[in-house]
Amino acid sequence: MKILSATRAALGLALLLLLSGCGDGPWNNPNPSSPEGQLVYQSVMSPAPPKHLDPAVSYASDENVFLSQIYESPMGYHFLKRPYELIPLGVKDRPVVTFLDEQGNEVAEEGDVAFSRYTLKVRPDARYQPHPSLAVDDSGDPLYLFDSASEGARFRSIPDFPQTGDRAVHANDYVYGIKRLADPELGSPMLGFMAQYIVGMKEFTAQLAQVPRDQWLNLDEYPMEGLKVVDEHTLTLTIYGRYPQFIYWLAMRFFSPIPPEVDRFYHNPGFIDRNLTLDWWPVGSGPFMMEKNDPNSEIVLVRNPNFREDYFPSEGGPGDLEAGNLVDAGKRLPLVDRAVFRLEKEVLPLWTKFLQGYYDRSGENHGNTNNVFDQAFTVGPDGVEMSGDVADHGINMDPDVKPGIYYYGFNMRDPVVGGYTEEKRKLRRALQIAFNVEEYLAIFYKGNGINAPSPIPPGIPGHLEGEAGINPLTHEWIDGGAARRSIDEARQLLVEAGYPNGRDERTGEPLKIFIDVQSQAVSNTTMNWMDRAFGQIGVQVEYRPADWNRTREKLLTGNTQIYSHGWLADYPDPENFLFLLFSPESPLICKCDGANNSNFEHAEYDELFRQVRVSPRGPERDAMVARLVEIYREEAVWLFAYYPKDIYLSNPWVSNTKRHGISKATLKYINIDDEMRQLKRAEWNQPITWPLFAGAMLMIGLVLPGITAYRRRQNATAKNTGSQ
Repeated sequence: MKILSATRAALGLALLLLLSGCGDGPWNNPNPSSPEGQLVYQSVMSPAPPKHLDPAVSYASDENVFLSQIYESPMGYHFLKRPYELIPLGVKDRPVVTFLDEQGNEVAEEGDVAFSRYTLKVRPDARYQPHPSLAVDDSGDPLYLFDSASEGARFRSIPDFPQTGDRAVHANDYVYGIKRLADPELGSPMLGFMAQYIVGMKEFTAQLAQVPRDQWLNLDEYPMEGLKVVDEHTLTLTIYGRYPQFIYWLAMRFFSPIPPEVDRFYHNPGFIDRNLTLDWWPVGSGPFMMEKNDPNSEIVLVRNPNFREDYFPSEGGPGDLEAGNLVDAGKRLPLVDRAVFRLEKEVLPLWTKFLQGYYDRSGENHGNTNNVFDQAFTVGPDGVEMSGDVADHGINMDPDVKPGIYYYGFNMRDPVVGGYTEEKRKLRRALQIAFNVEEYLAIFYKGNGINAPSPIPPGIPGHLEGEAGINPLTHEWIDGGAARRSIDEARQLLVEAGYPNGRDERTGEPLKIFIDVQSQAVSNTTMNWMDRAFGQIGVQVEYRPADWNRTREKLLTGNTQIYSHGWLADYPDPENFLFLLFSPESPLICKCDGANNSNFEHAEYDELFRQVRVSPRGPERDAMVARLVEIYREEAVWLFAYYPKDIYLSNPWVSNTKRHGISKATLKYINIDDEMRQLKRAEWNQPITWPLFAGAMLMIGLVLPGITAYRRRQNATAKNTGSQ
C-alpha cells in the first residue's frame, strides 16, 4: 500500500507541475491580484517607512513621494521643461504681486517696498477626495463628531467609515493650512523660516502658545495679520519686504490647503490612539488618495475620483519629442488607477523582483541602482553601460544629476584650518588639490557623482559648464577638459602656508587634520584612501567617528575642524545654495540649527547675498551670483564637494519616466503598457520543471519493479489459496 501511495504521489506531482503553467499569470508572482479593469503601478517604498504625512510637519524626501501625489500646493513645476518652470496647480494663474510701503500704499517694485502682497485665485474645479471628515447629514452637520472615545471606538482606520463626503477647495483652506504652520503644538520645521517673512506669523504663534489645549482649537477664530480671505476663491498673503523666491515656496507641500473640518475630525476623542490622524491619513485634492497605510508592509494610493481636469503636457524641453516623452500629450491625468508601494528591506530581493518584472521601476528614493551597481552596469571607455542581462530585458536607463551638493567643509573658526589670512587660504587650497575628487568618485561611487567647482549644481541658474565653470585655483583647462592641479603645486602651497613637507615651520610638529564623520557613513577603505591622498603632501589625518546626534551637537557648538554635510534643492534658485555660506546662518551666530556649518563670515559675501535674495532675475543679479561663487573659491571654504548622480531603471512597459530634480509630484504622468507587462512577466518567469518531472519519473521507475513483484506475489498467494 505504501508503494502504491508513493506512485500516486509521483503521478500527482507530475500532473500538478503540468497544470501550474496553465494559470492566468506566472507561478511565482508575489503581488496580489489587481482589481479588475484597473491599471496598477507596482513600486517600492524606502526602507525607512514614512514618519509624517501631515504636510505641515513632514520634511523628508521619502515622505514627499506620497504627499505630493495626495496634495496640490498653489504652484508646481512643469513635468518636462528644463530649466525648471513654475506652473499653477491649486490656483488658476500665477499669483499677482503688489508692493506696499510702510503705510500700506501701493508702490513700484523699485520703490521703498516694505511689504509684498500675493493675491491667489483658487481653481473653481479643485475638489477634495471623498473622506468621512467631509460627510454631513441632511442638516449639513458633520456625521462623525464624537463626544467620547467609546463612541468612535469601532473605527480603526479610514476605510472603516461607511460614509464619505467631499467639497470644493476654498480660499480659507489655504489660510487654515498656513496657520497650522504657525501652531507651536505641531512643531512645523517651516515655522522659524516662514515667520521671518509672513506678516504676523510670529505674533500668531505667540498667541496660540497661551491658549489652553484641552480640546480642538479652531484656528479660524484666530486671525493672522498677513492672511486675508477676500472671497470663497480669493486670498491674499503678505510678506515683509521683497523676496522674489517666495513664489517657489508656494510650490512646496507646506502650503497645501487643509479644510478645518478635517482638522476637527482628527481631533475626535481616542482617534490619536488608533493613528486616526492627519499625520497618518492625509486628505487632499491631488490626483491620488490613500487607501491603505501599513508602513511595515505596503502603502496603496488610488485615483482621486474628484480630481480636477488635468492633462499631460503637449510641449516639453529640447529632445523630449525625440525621446518619446510626448506620446501621451493631451491625455487626462492621472494615467494609472492605482499605485502600490511595498516595503523591501533588502536590496537583492528588490533587484531580483525588478528583473522578474514584478516591480515597474527600480524605486523612487532608495531604489536607485547604487547598491547593485556591479550587477546592473559595466564601466567601459564610453562610460557606464547596462550589463548584458539588464540590456536584454529592454530596460530603460534614466541618469539623474540631482540639483544638490554633498561636501566636506572647513570650520572657519578652527585655529588650524580656519581664518582669513593668505597663509590659511593657501593651506586649505593645498588640501583641496590633494583630495582628488574625481578619483574618489570613480572608486567609491562608480563615477556616480560630478566634481563640484561651485556651490551651485546643474539645472540651477548660475551654474556654468565647461571652461567657464571650472575652479581655476584647483583645476586647469587642458585639451578640452578640466585637469586637477599637480601635487607639486599643493606641496608648494603648503610651504607658503608655513608647513614645508607637512610640518609646522615654527614648531617642527607634523600637521594633523581632524575629520568628523558619521560612524556608518565612512568605511575603513575610504579612510585609507584619504590617508594616502593627504599623505602625498605630508599631512596626517585623524578621524573622529560619532553618531548623527553627536555630530550635530558638534556642528551647533562649532567643535569641528572638517565635517561632512549635504543639501538638496528646495527650489531652483542659486539663493537656495548660496545661503549655506551666509553668516547669519552660522549656528554660532543665529544660536539655531543654521545651515552655515563652516561658520563662514565675509562682509562682501553677506552684502551681495542680501542683494541677491531680493533682486529679480537678470544680468545684474547674475553678476552678483558669479562674484559670490568667486569669493567661495578664493576663500577655499570647503575641502571638496560633488554633485550627486543616480541612475534609475524602468522596465520597458513603463513610460514618462523623465526625472525631475525638484518635484516629486510625477506619479500622475507615469503610464503602463499592461499587455506588454504580462507578456514579459510570463517570458521571464517560465518555471524550470524538467528536474521535477525527471525526479517524478525516476521515482516511478524505482517503485514500478516493486509494484510488479508485489502483484506477482499476491497473485501467487491467491492461486495457492484457491488450489487448497
